Amino acid sequence: MIAELRGVTKKYGPVVALNDLTLGLEPGRVTALLGPNGAGKTSAVKLLIGLTQPTHGRVWLFGTEPRSREARQRTGVMLQISKVPETLTVREHVHLFSSYYPAPMRLEAAIAAADLVSVADRRYGTLSGGQRQRVQFALAICGNPDLLFLDEPTVGMDVESRRGFWQQIRLLAAQGRTVVLTTHYLEEADALADRIVMISRGEIVADGTPAQIKSRAASRRVRCITTLPVPAIQALPGVQSIRQDGAAIEILTGDAESVARELLVRDLMLSGLEVSGAGLEDAFLTLTSVRSEPAEPALSASGGVR
Repeated sequence: MIAELRGVTKKYGPVVALNDLTLGLEPGRVTALLGPNGAGKTSAVKLLIGLTQPTHGRVWLFGTEPRSREARQRTGVMLQISKVPETLTVREHVHLFSSYYPAPMRLEAAIAAADLVSVADRRYGTLSGGQRQRVQFALAICGNPDLLFLDEPTVGMDVESRRGFWQQIRLLAAQGRTVVLTTHYLEEADALADRIVMISRGEIVADGTPAQIKSRAASRRVRCITTLPVPAIQALPGVQSIRQDGAAIEILTGDAESVARELLVRDLMLSGLEVSGAGLEDAFLTLTSVRSEPAEPALSASGGVR
């Protein structure tokens, strides 16, 4: 294992953020940590990068303590909340951060990987939100890390930038690097992760490939355009929930075939009928039973990766 939480409990006063949690990270894989707000995923990341200590249990990073110089020099971190001087240029920031590592990437390679060539000589304070996110990514990868933590990395990015970012993550993983991703974009986790770990109330409730996780949601999705009123659809056997999507209705059901047959019998004007497997969002809602969770402290830039 490249990193491990072993029997870890983390408490913030009376709040239990993690409860006897064990999690290992294998090299060369992209692992997405998913969960409702306050589920414990932020606490797990903070423990792994050495920003906090467990109440009970052990944390290992490259076989040593996360705060050791050796571990930090092999780790890159992109935090959701990071503050860097706004008066330095992009190139100056990347050059400065590269100097913290023994074998960093070439300066121009790091800038290109983060799609920052066109703004490399602009000051950080003049950049858009999406461009700042890409700078944070460049700072995380410029040390040529073996292990990369990405916390909500594509917030503020447009669709094109997000797709380009995904491609860079795939390239890093193909080079044998380990990536840990936390995101609220379930499509992003589905597209990038080899492994998804779902956490709820400080405990792991699911752990597997995206396909394995989605198979845990027994429901399927029926989509159609119908003249039937919503109460009539809700009364059909097997219907779990209904969502309006423009002119269409999306039905989540454990018996898609029976529901589709009933819709066709009851509405001769039915059109656009589609039946598909449940998505990652459906599995997420099923497995985490989203509800009010105790808040956990957010990631901060204190401690850094130096």
